[in-house]
Amino acid sequence: MYVPAGNWFIATSLIIGLILNFLPLQGDLLISRPDFVALAITYWNVNHPYKLGMSVAFGMGLMVDVGNAGILGQHALAYCVIFYLTLIFGRRLRLFNLLKQAPQIGFFLLIMQIVIILIALSNGSALPGWGYFLATVTGALLWAPASFLMTLLLKPKPDSNAL
Repeated sequence: MYVPAGNWFIATSLIIGLILNFLPLQGDLLISRPDFVALAITYWNVNHPYKLGMSVAFGMGLMVDVGNAGILGQHALAYCVIFYLTLIFGRRLRLFNLLKQAPQIGFFLLIMQIVIILIALSNGSALPGWGYFLATVTGALLWAPASFLMTLLLKPKPDSNAL
C-alpha cells in the first residue's frame, strides 16, 4: 500500500542525515563514511518524486559545505546533480528491487563525488587517493538496508478495529 510521506518525516530524515554527516570520526571510518544527506535525497527522489525540490537539495548542500568549512557551493552543486539524475532515472530505478538498485545508486554517488573532486581541483586542492571513493562503495552497500528501513517506517500501522 502506498503511503504518502509527510513533510515532517522528510525533514527529519534529512536532519538525521546531516547529523550523521557531521559525526566526528577518524581514520578509516571517516574515509568510508557515506554521504548520508545524499542517500536521503536519493531515497526521497526515487521513492517519492516531487516531494523534494532541487532548492532543498541545494540548501542541504550549503549546510554541509558550511559544516565542513569547505568550498561554499561544492556539495550544493553535487546534490543538485544527484537530485537531477535520480529524478530522471527514478522511474526506471523503481522497476528493480533494492539489491539491483544499489549499483545504480553507487554510480550516482560516484558521479556526485567526481563533481566534488572537480570543484576542489579547480580551486587548487590536491587530488585525493583512491580511498576517497570508498564512501561510494559503502553508500551503495547501505542503500538496500537504509531504503528498507525508511519504507518500513512509512508503512501504515494495522488498525485493530478493521475487519
